[in-house]
Amino acid sequence: MGKLYVVGFGPGGYEHMTAKCIQVIEKADVVTGYTTYVNILKEYFPDKQYLATPMMQEVKRCRMAVEEAQKDQVVAMVSSGDSGIYGMAGIIYQVAEEMGVDIEIETVPGVTAASAAASVLGAPLMHDFAVISLSDLMTPLDLIWKRVDCAGRGDLIVCLYNPKSKKRTTYVEQAAELLLKYRKPETPVGIVRNAGRKDESSQITDLEHLKDADIDMFSVVIIGNSQTYVNRRRMITPRGYSVGNEQCGR
Repeated sequence: MGKLYVVGFGPGGYEHMTAKCIQVIEKADVVTGYTTYVNILKEYFPDKQYLATPMMQEVKRCRMAVEEAQKDQVVAMVSSGDSGIYGMAGIIYQVAEEMGVDIEIETVPGVTAASAAASVLGAPLMHDFAVISLSDLMTPLDLIWKRVDCAGRGDLIVCLYNPKSKKRTTYVEQAAELLLKYRKPETPVGIVRNAGRKDESSQITDLEHLKDADIDMFSVVIIGNSQTYVNRRRMITPRGYSVGNEQCGR
């Protein structure tokens, strides 16, 4: 029997892939994944055998990966970021269970979008934070707003995934309105597009003007807590360390 790896390859650039990720992909007989992610990896691993499916065919993709592993092959099911954070790890285990197969499955972690975006912005995630996807394809919208509201009440730094699409054009504005109930309008907000990829870009604005920012599905939005500030175009959230007799930050 073969083995199935569920691999997080990070934000996209080779320099952000872990040594384990590279090792697994290089030894895999078959690499499976979402078409866009497969196309990214072909640049770095051009000689591999790839099997891809488009968006909205995740279950089919997982069945295909399990079937290939049953052929006594080493299979790498790839996800951008971390395979266990909004990735394919969970559904792979569910599909394998549903199919009643007994194959070895291993999850390989990677650099998730929150970490990649935070490194571009400075140090915004230095305290407790929540990662919330604004996509309501699989999560009821009222539950998404409840989570955003709770994060606001708890003064958590908020990292928004899937902030805007062609159909979901106002969700970021609504999230900002919810958080403005608990935070000052000047609360720093960082936006990173294509974090860790060749066309990476970033900007820093504030909660009041978030609605005017250029945001799309390739963006990660990080909203600071009550202590986050901007210095030299870098977002910094103090952890509470002291230097000498003075506390760092605010």
